[in-house]
Amino acid sequence: MASDTKVNGVDYGPLARLLGEWRGEQGQDRSPEPDGAEQNAFYETLIFRPAGQITNAESQRLVALRYHRRVNRQSDHQEFHEQHGYWLWDKEREALFECFVTPRGVAVVAEGKLPASAIEQERITFSVQTRAEGHGIAQTAFLQEHASTIGFTHQLTLSGNQLSYTQTTSLDIYQHRGFDHTDSNTLHREGQVMVD
Repeated sequence: MASDTKVNGVDYGPLARLLGEWRGEQGQDRSPEPDGAEQNAFYETLIFRPAGQITNAESQRLVALRYHRRVNRQSDHQEFHEQHGYWLWDKEREALFECFVTPRGVAVVAEGKLPASAIEQERITFSVQTRAEGHGIAQTAFLQEHASTIGFTHQLTLSGNQLSYTQTTSLDIYQHRGFDHTDSNTLHREGQVMVD
């Protein structure tokens, strides 16, 4: 594996290519409304920082990136979404995880596969998903009853200093069943690795 995947002696493998500060101005959000759907153009900042190594049950070895995402509407510049989370990678099992929380009262753990050989590719795709009937979504009782998250998928494609993503949060909300709340954007890296 390339030596540029290491930060403070920790080999982050393919996750190393995400490190830094990213900004995107062309985001599109499609969200549910009682009478249909609403479209919003947005801009966002996404920051990935190294979080080190983690061992689970003395047998699973993970590396982690911590991230923070802030999203503002283009129309009024108001922040309408924020999330904090981690991307985790298990080299031995070629397993990828995205874990995050939002201030609405939702926590998500989504899973996918990512081989170590991905670091050698010009384009890397990080792809994760989960469903509520599994073990990947926790939410408040209010949300469970009125705006339940029933699924989540996220596909993030990285090529050099450009990162594009699409994410879908499936919801049971208002009269909608299985409404696909979608977000997409293309971001560009503006700052390099930040080490705490």
